[in-house]
Amino acid sequence: MYFVLLVLHSLLRWLMLGSLCYAIYTAWRGVSQRLPFTERANAIRNWTTTISHIQLVIGMTIYMLSPLVNMKITGMQVAPFGDYTFFRYVHISLMILVIVLITIGSARAKRIAGDQEKYQVILRWFLMALAVLLIAIPWPFSPLAQRPWLRFLHI
Repeated sequence: MYFVLLVLHSLLRWLMLGSLCYAIYTAWRGVSQRLPFTERANAIRNWTTTISHIQLVIGMTIYMLSPLVNMKITGMQVAPFGDYTFFRYVHISLMILVIVLITIGSARAKRIAGDQEKYQVILRWFLMALAVLLIAIPWPFSPLAQRPWLRFLHI
């Protein structure tokens, strides 16, 4: 079950990243072209938030089951900053921050009356979330922790 969750989490990373980028693009277009806030734009906002929350639930489940996070470090020499530190503290903290930023932006946009203001709120909050997300993902080239592009293919 643990490996299945890891693969699902890895795949959903791309769906979350894609939906967040698409929501940012939609908001940018709405602001720059002064477009009305449509049902489609609202659905993009809602689906982006929903996908991120699903990713959080899967990530928290992995966190609870992870042998890396749950290992006892007493009596062992642990590198000052390695996979253990990254996944136990940094990754989870930053990803929770990402979800908080997306949720706040989505909730504020839902409650604002003006179309341009909705797009501006989504653009601002989702861009902040994207910046933190790009730091928190364990990319294959990351100096913090490395994981493959797609876990099940090991590429």
